[in-house]
Amino acid sequence: MNSRRRLVFYILLNIFISGLVTGTILFFYNRLYQKDCPPTVPVATSGIPASDEIKVAIVGINGTGVLASEAVIIQNNGNSPLMLTGWTLKNNLGSIYTFPQLMLFPGGMVQLHTRSGSDSASDLYWQRSTSVWSSGELAALYDGQNIARAFYRVP
Repeated sequence: MNSRRRLVFYILLNIFISGLVTGTILFFYNRLYQKDCPPTVPVATSGIPASDEIKVAIVGINGTGVLASEAVIIQNNGNSPLMLTGWTLKNNLGSIYTFPQLMLFPGGMVQLHTRSGSDSASDLYWQRSTSVWSSGELAALYDGQNIARAFYRVP
């Protein structure tokens, strides 16, 4: 009975240490890529006062490689509403999503799900049957004039 308790103790200890090491590695890996890919690219455009900047960010990509949960999160960090109509999201393998008519208000976020579904104000669906994102890929958000506005490297 004593050997069973020791075995359970070592298994739990192993799970804890493995989780701690994995979390630490992912934390530092993400920090390294955040330096390479700034989350926002401020640029003044027509239709918005010249003194205002477009501040949009790809906050993250959840569930990479798993179609049911894969989603890109985009946020408007600026002070003005942002019309995303005609904007595109691209990966480095050639997959492209074109945004429908959508206004993203200051501080607002939208999730772009890879799977099929019905679009709403906060959730858009790419209608794909396979996942799009994998570790190491670069997600790039382009405006209607094909100017890069935000980047995100998938950890």
